[in-house]
Amino acid sequence: MTRGRFITFEGIEGVGKSTQIDRFVAGLERGGVAVLRTREPGGTPTAERIRDVVLEHGDEALPPIAELLLMFAARAVLVENVIRPTLAEGRWVVADRFVDASRAYQGGGREMPAERVEVLAEWVLDGMVPDCTVLLDAPVEVGLERTRRRGAQDRLDSETEAFHQRVRAAYLGLARAEPARFRVVDAQGGVDEVGAAIDTIVSDLLAEVNQN
Repeated sequence: MTRGRFITFEGIEGVGKSTQIDRFVAGLERGGVAVLRTREPGGTPTAERIRDVVLEHGDEALPPIAELLLMFAARAVLVENVIRPTLAEGRWVVADRFVDASRAYQGGGREMPAERVEVLAEWVLDGMVPDCTVLLDAPVEVGLERTRRRGAQDRLDSETEAFHQRVRAAYLGLARAEPARFRVVDAQGGVDEVGAAIDTIVSDLLAEVNQN
């Protein structure tokens, strides 16, 4: 059986990932692709409980190394219990964030050494790399204004603008380093404008499948 494709969406807060993932998944399904949608941290009952710990405004400080380890603990559960078996069945997986989020948020935002992130990535992923990563990009001030308009903010939403600037810079650095994997989409426009770029990516992926 042909292995399914693994597609991830990344970006800073407020770039509209959820809306555009809806559009992306719908496009794949119209093309006859069986798709499982998931998210990070989360995607399984255990990983969702870890998500609550990572994102809630708790009374106890969460050190950066603890945050990093929790992210990879949730990721390990998701990879082994959901992503790997789903791909083996020939279905596609579309994930709202994956390991690049740790590279950007904990590595860039928290300024943790990249080697620590990569050691954990090697242990946990065991060769699991997205086939395509869609990076929705917008200036930090645009993303933060959108998150303020939508109401309640989680612990990461509430970080400083400087933190989010570092996250965005890390994401763009990752895209420059791996241009074959990343598709960078300008997320400043309206839903339909950004969606048109997403539709193009769907068409390109479906064309690749039909050629193979």
